[in-house]
This record gives sequence, structure tokens and C-alpha cells, in this order.
Amino acid sequence: MHPPGTNPYLFNGKVALVTGGTSGIGKAIVSALARSGALVCYSGRRSELGEDQAKDLRKQGLKVEYVQSDVTDEAAVKACISQTVDRHGRLDFVVNNAGLEADPHAVTDITQEDFQQVMNVNLMGTFLILKHAIPALRASGGGNIVNIASVLGEVGMPLLAPYVAAKHAVFGLTKTASLEEAQHKIRVNAVAPGAVNTDMLWRTMHDSAETFEQIKKRHPMGRVAEPDDVAEAVLWLCSDASSFVTGQVINVDGGYIAQ
Repeated sequence: MHPPGTNPYLFNGKVALVTGGTSGIGKAIVSALARSGALVCYSGRRSELGEDQAKDLRKQGLKVEYVQSDVTDEAAVKACISQTVDRHGRLDFVVNNAGLEADPHAVTDITQEDFQQVMNVNLMGTFLILKHAIPALRASGGGNIVNIASVLGEVGMPLLAPYVAAKHAVFGLTKTASLEEAQHKIRVNAVAPGAVNTDMLWRTMHDSAETFEQIKKRHPMGRVAEPDDVAEAVLWLCSDASSFVTGQVINVDGGYIAQ
């Protein structure tokens, strides 16, 4: 496989928006899209981290722009998308990546506030971006939306009810939006990773190396994904190589769901 970012997908002249782009999967997606020629605007709540990342990527000759935003705040979402279009004249790709892990608890022990917080970021945030980005994509003549879901959008897992519920809903939202937007030349798909080696995973595991080894064994390929594995799938879904693919969920899971 070619190294991430040295792929044949040429996105010169394209403008992308990536939410949750300052760490983990989102950071890898920002880099991969930019290395493929796109101008990438990416959002996140931690402004210092986002600005430092932008400086590093610009030193590499990449076209990136950080926008401080919170996907759970509708006014902030609208402002982020408007700023992107006003500055760059169009919007071609949207990657809904912003996410929040659930601290492991049984259903009977989850507070309403904790459940709602996870749903707000993982589901409501995805919805708000779709709601306000779709008109911009239509105005650009079409484009691609990729929602970052999870294999836990297809199967359950004990102790992670809010996260599992949110990702199941992202599957349905992806399919519904794809049907609504097909006539507008907007393709809507999702990528469903298995476990990914990110800070979020380690927080969920409470930094347990033993748990990490157990999770690796649950994946038939004997490892978890790296963020670049997910970024590669996003590049394909944004490219013309997937021009007849919409309403689909692409599992990037090392065989987890095939079991």
C-alpha cells in the first residue's frame, strides 16, 4: 500500500472541512487530504493546539486553516461553515469526525447528563454539520460527506451504551441523508473503524496495556487500526474512484464485523 498522503487522488482546487481535526483520526484525515492537494479547514475546541498544528502543516507546504468551533453549538457550526465558504469560495468535502468517548458504565449507572453529552457530540454534532454544510455543497455543484462512525454502530458492547447508541444513529443519518442528497450530486457515506490507536481509545481503557492487548486479539488481523488506516478510506470516499458509492458504511476494522 502506498504511504498515506502519496496517493493518486488529486484534490487540487477542492476545499474540505474536517471536524475534530486536532487529534487522532481527525488529525490524520486533515494531513491526508492536504497532502492530496485539498485546502483543508479543520475545527476543534482547543485553539492553541489547532493553531500549532496549522503552523506545522504549513511549514510542510500544505494548505490548511484552523477554525475554533464546537459542533454542539449550532451558531458556531453555522459560523464555521460560513467562514470557510466566504474565505475560499466553495465547499467540496465534509468529514464529520468530532467525537467523544463514553466512560465505561452499565446502563443502570449512567447519568442522564453523561448520556446526553456523548449523544450531543457524536450525533447532534454530526446532524448540525450536515444541516448547515449541505446547502454549501449544493451551491458548489455537489460534493462528498464522510461521517466517521464505528463498528459499534452495527453491534453492541457492554458498558458503552451512549457511544453505541450514538454510532447506531449515525448509520441511519448517513443513509437518510444520502437518499435526500443523491439528486444534488452529493454523496454521503460513513467509515466505521474498529478500535483505533488514539488517545481516545487509551482514555476509554484507562491507559491499561492489558486491556489494549485484549482488544487487539478481538480483531482477526491481530492489531488495532492506526489513524492513517481510517484516513485512507476517507480519501477514497472523497475521490472520483468511489463515484457510484453512496449511503454506504465502509468498515475499517481488521475483520472485526466479519466474525
